[in-house]
Amino acid sequence: MAPGTVLAPSIEHSVPCSLAQMWAESVGGSRRRLTCTSAPQSTFHSARLAAGAGLQLVDAVLTGAVHNGLALVRPPGHHSQRAAANGFCVFNNVAIAARHAQQKHGLHRILIVDWDIHHGQGTQYTFEDDPSVLYFSWHRYEHGRFWPYLQESDAVAVGQGRGRGFTVNLPWNQVGMGNADYLAAFLHVLLPLAFEFDPQLVLVSAGFDSAIGDPEGQMQATPECFAHLTQLLRVLAGGRVCAMLEGGYNLESLSESVCMTVQALLGDPAPPLALESIQSVRAAQIPHWTSLQQQDLAPVLNPSNRSPEGRPSPLLSQGPEFKAAAAQATVALSSLLDRLHLCPMPPVHTAVALTSLDAALVLPPEVPHQEGSALKEEAQAWASLHEALAEDEAASALGKVLNLLDRILDGQVSSGIAATPASAAVATLDVAIRCGLSRGAQRLLCVAVGQLDRPSDLADDGRNLWLNIRGKEAGALSMFHVSMPLPGTTGGFLNFLLALVLPLAYSFRPDLVLLALGPDHGLRDPQAALLASLLRAPAGCRVLALVDEESTPQLAGVLAQVLHGEAPPSLGPLCVASPEDTQALMHLRGQLEPQWKMLQVAGEAGSKAQAECLGRGDSLAQSSVGRGAHVLELA
Repeated sequence: MAPGTVLAPSIEHSVPCSLAQMWAESVGGSRRRLTCTSAPQSTFHSARLAAGAGLQLVDAVLTGAVHNGLALVRPPGHHSQRAAANGFCVFNNVAIAARHAQQKHGLHRILIVDWDIHHGQGTQYTFEDDPSVLYFSWHRYEHGRFWPYLQESDAVAVGQGRGRGFTVNLPWNQVGMGNADYLAAFLHVLLPLAFEFDPQLVLVSAGFDSAIGDPEGQMQATPECFAHLTQLLRVLAGGRVCAMLEGGYNLESLSESVCMTVQALLGDPAPPLALESIQSVRAAQIPHWTSLQQQDLAPVLNPSNRSPEGRPSPLLSQGPEFKAAAAQATVALSSLLDRLHLCPMPPVHTAVALTSLDAALVLPPEVPHQEGSALKEEAQAWASLHEALAEDEAASALGKVLNLLDRILDGQVSSGIAATPASAAVATLDVAIRCGLSRGAQRLLCVAVGQLDRPSDLADDGRNLWLNIRGKEAGALSMFHVSMPLPGTTGGFLNFLLALVLPLAYSFRPDLVLLALGPDHGLRDPQAALLASLLRAPAGCRVLALVDEESTPQLAGVLAQVLHGEAPPSLGPLCVASPEDTQALMHLRGQLEPQWKMLQVAGEAGSKAQAECLGRGDSLAQSSVGRGAHVLELA
């Protein structure tokens, strides 16, 4: 099975003539009914091809021919409605694909994510009373002053009838939103709802006018941000993600963003995501964008519905100020792209170094078992730090860990799994941390699951972030030393991951992640797999998992699969978090919010409301192509 595919429409594949007739009737022989849409002679033909590309992509993914894919199509579709073309859109490609998936493949839960900078009102209208489709859209809104100027684009529009709660609008009331804002929207808004919804398919209205340099969006998210967003979506629906191109009006920004999305669909490492540098980009743009000059730099995830008095008028798209600002944005974008490079793919994607191979262990065909070990003298020098490493079995396992760690840091292996004896788990983890920091890792994130104590003499100097899951109690001894109990439900586990672990990981931007599953770690295999899968992106896929050698071969197998880029298995039915888990999470967030900006997504009142909601268990919602991609002619 190919990991991903890029689809290019051809004459041989298009939507049925019944849809063409619907389009013809909506036109009614007059272009005046096409709001913001021109209709040259080739439009009808091109629109059928675009919608047909979406259908073939969905068929390919749902029949298992490919894992995921991207349809590079024109015209776009998300503004088009049942009886009217709109906003350069003729057929609603994503909406048609969703109905096709329901009718032909029998799907009951479909997630549509629209990250275009314009509100996809056509898609919203199509499914606003349908609880089988969860529609999420962020879009430039500016208190209703940005096209399409609809009240239905605001956050209070949540669907109708049985579909109430299944429309999620996140209106941006200021321009200049950046990587941190987009990530926060996914972690704190979209993903909690998506995991609860448990989709069978993810469709993406992939508009890249929300990227830096686009004259329509005037946002600051860099191309690599879309790789990270795509990686987050791949943990849903068994990895069945179908993206379809929507808007994008800066060709340089568009091409790089598409390239990053394809790389992520293929499972390749995403480039490091610059969060702190976004503020400097915004500062550089302030002289050129009127709307930035009156705004503060905080994320806006709880926008006001009131238009502030004295707000400056938007720049006119044909005016000299707009053209000058657009030219400056192009210069800034070119400078940024000069520094942007795809992460080179190591020769070995994922490697396993176990003390012994169990016959029940099933590894992906491309995952080798590493037989090598560190030099004897080197292993002995590190082992001398701990009595627990003096035994032959522990010393042998340590040699394999050090060898695999060296290969990851040298760029020969992307990620790996190594086994450690239970008696030496703490000592081996201590050596792995010190070795990683001494051999080039500038920032090392250690996620220790189980009764694994942090080395007492480990420097609290900002180079290492220690997160202990299943600690004795929730607490933060410092911003780099955090302990939390293991939540008792799937809902509590997801809350900790999305509201604490991932925001900290993305903020810290580690060069290397050590995931240590100690004796009696308490995670079910799907939980461990999801944790490992989500930790790949913040570190460019450089993850070393240390597992107890007594762990089941199924655990090593599922970790190998997700570290290799496959989707994690489902967590099963979602049980709400317990009041105790919720209190522990809110306690930790209260301690850490002043130091970690990615945790600062709501004011005091919002945090209290969130705590009350979680405590009750309320439901929030009942230019290049990457390695291995296939450019298909639709036939």
